[in-house]
Amino acid sequence: MKNKITFKALLSVMVICLFFSIPVSAADIGKSASTSQVRDDQSIQVLDKGKWAPDTYRAVQNLIDKHGVGSPSYNPKRKPYAVFDWDHTSIMSDTQEALFLYQIDHLAFKLKPEEFYEMIKMNVPDGPFSDELQNLQGDAITLEEITEDLNRNYEYLYSNYEGMNGKESLEILRSTDQFKDFKAKMYFLYEAIGETYGIEIGYPWVLYLFVNMSTEEIQQLAEASNDYSLGAGMGSVTLRSPESMSGKTGIVEITYSTGLRLSSEISNLMHTFIENGIDVYVISASMEDVVEVFATNPKYGYNLPKENVFGMRLKKKDGIIQAKYEDNWPITAREGKVKIIEQFISKERGGYGPIFAAGDTHTDYEMLTAKDVKLGLIINRVKAGDIGKLSKIAVERMGKNNPKFILQGRNENTGLWIPTESTIKLGSNEEKLLAD
Repeated sequence: MKNKITFKALLSVMVICLFFSIPVSAADIGKSASTSQVRDDQSIQVLDKGKWAPDTYRAVQNLIDKHGVGSPSYNPKRKPYAVFDWDHTSIMSDTQEALFLYQIDHLAFKLKPEEFYEMIKMNVPDGPFSDELQNLQGDAITLEEITEDLNRNYEYLYSNYEGMNGKESLEILRSTDQFKDFKAKMYFLYEAIGETYGIEIGYPWVLYLFVNMSTEEIQQLAEASNDYSLGAGMGSVTLRSPESMSGKTGIVEITYSTGLRLSSEISNLMHTFIENGIDVYVISASMEDVVEVFATNPKYGYNLPKENVFGMRLKKKDGIIQAKYEDNWPITAREGKVKIIEQFISKERGGYGPIFAAGDTHTDYEMLTAKDVKLGLIINRVKAGDIGKLSKIAVERMGKNNPKFILQGRNENTGLWIPTESTIKLGSNEEKLLAD
């Protein structure tokens, strides 16, 4: 009996020793539990839960399960694919607008005064802007008036800035009324063109300020702008032009947003799609060269192939940007996003469309409702209009199986997602689900 007990004790010790000799780390346990499943001896990456709204997460993971490599019906010769908007969807805020402001703040133009004057009027109709964009005296503002004021300011800055044709530092020039007037009226003009004439004129307009630059120069500028804005606080700034420089326009006031933020949930979703045999594309209304920097540079975490990024294009001659939109290239907003899919993605695959689309505003509506889209993710900016209609459909299906559209909220004060369909707007602390 004593020998039997001793043998059992010895056996127990051997089992315990054997168990502790197996090298299992907490990270390994967590990884197997949260990032992969085993199906037919194949490791399948699943989506990190991050700060996804639970129902939204479930719908996306179900889509991956149904159409990814783990599905019995998966066909590698007919790979599914997903399409993403970039600004306000794949990141928080707008990389093109951030770069526009960075250009102004750093006088990063390669334009002589006469070229600048031509660019800021490029393809914009003469006459007054919409009634919502008047000066502080309540007067209408015309293109001729504001561009003459801007030309006056640019001539002064060009003649005095050491980076152009002068000797003064950027720091000194930023303190002048000419620079303050230039910045306020440049952003006012940008908003006025977009508000009055829409995407066909407004979206390409900001790109003409890159004329005479190479792709490399634009992308270096974009990276510097990204890094600056990623370090800036999320907020808003109101500009007022100086009384001393009222000129023909009068005094104007305009507000812009500050800060950019990465979206770790979106980058993880993109990588999870790819690991599950679902290709990923970006279709943005920003300049293609600019979005490429964010979407392909490994330091930002998205790390997509360059050839999978589509955006607005200007003509190039010997690698230098020209003042003309690319021939036969869609304006990559609204129907233009679907044209990109049909002409440059679907056509190469035998005509089938994406299974998934992600967007945030009315310019993504056609992409979200495109042929073959099984699931549309809407980053909730609490907007009305076309995107508001889709958001209402998403709300009606919350908590139910097989939704067509899903919502994801975030806190605009931090730029980060929150685990609900509702969003906290900038300057507020209240969650809101739909526009009034």
